[in-house]
Amino acid sequence: MATLLSVCALGACTGAPASGGAADSAKQAPVSVSSCGTAATVQAPPKRLVTLNEGATEVALSLGLQSRMAGTAYLDDSIPAKWKAAYDSVPVLSKEYPTKEKLLAARPDFLYASYSSAFTDKVAGTRDELHGEGIPSYLSPFGCGDDKQVPPVSWQSVWGELGDVAEVFGVTPRATAIQKQQKQELAELARTGAGKGLDVLWYDSDTKTPFVGAGHGGPQLILGAVGARNVFGHLPGGWQSVSWEKVAAADPDAIVLADASWDTAQSKIHYLEHDPVLSRLTAVRHRAFVVVPFSESTPGVLLADGASRVSAGLAKLHLGS
Repeated sequence: MATLLSVCALGACTGAPASGGAADSAKQAPVSVSSCGTAATVQAPPKRLVTLNEGATEVALSLGLQSRMAGTAYLDDSIPAKWKAAYDSVPVLSKEYPTKEKLLAARPDFLYASYSSAFTDKVAGTRDELHGEGIPSYLSPFGCGDDKQVPPVSWQSVWGELGDVAEVFGVTPRATAIQKQQKQELAELARTGAGKGLDVLWYDSDTKTPFVGAGHGGPQLILGAVGARNVFGHLPGGWQSVSWEKVAAADPDAIVLADASWDTAQSKIHYLEHDPVLSRLTAVRHRAFVVVPFSESTPGVLLADGASRVSAGLAKLHLGS
């Protein structure tokens, strides 16, 4: 019988490339990059970056920018071990979003966030306001909050965000190295095909109306990378709320569960195993679960790690044996 898994394919988890120092990029500012309809221009690589979401923090750490970070905030789960020492060297301004007063006290010269909620009056203020205060900013294209401006989610668009940030900080070769490494990892996952022939549910959160991975987001990229079929891959967008009746009708072979600070994987497993109807699902009866940190399920530098984790997890379930 398959067992509950929370595994990491250690050989395939992407770490930061070696720091190249000043030789990383001969190109110096001014540099301008645009996201979500707003341009950010720097006259020189920033020296006091503040990241306001875990995804942004992990991009910065993957590029080796910790010595240029004046602060960070808001973890979804936890920083991977490969970046933990670097993360610990950066001041944590707040468990969630800092107040604007605390943010400005860090004297940032660049702000980077994964979600538009960071750039509101309750937090940093709007990006236009910040620009007026002399603080350029970058918002992940996947967190615009405006469907018309969000690019199609693809591995190339994920690497595009990484490249934008690297360009601002003058470390483009580091982004190029990460992209090359991840392409190699994804090619190996495709060859392995651990999910081939499997119908998989990506269960993110909520018990009343389950929030699941749909056909155009991080979960779909991951499941496609390992050869699995997303049972809700026909739905638009990256995520959708569905009914438990539709989940029961799909009767997945395996379930990938996001593990987040606000909705743990174990709480979702407990719900599935104790519901009289859902406990009869094939995946639940076989305990065919793969647990993935929430940070590895959203478009970002850890998405390839999520694919490696899901591949390893499905391979160890021995479904059908």
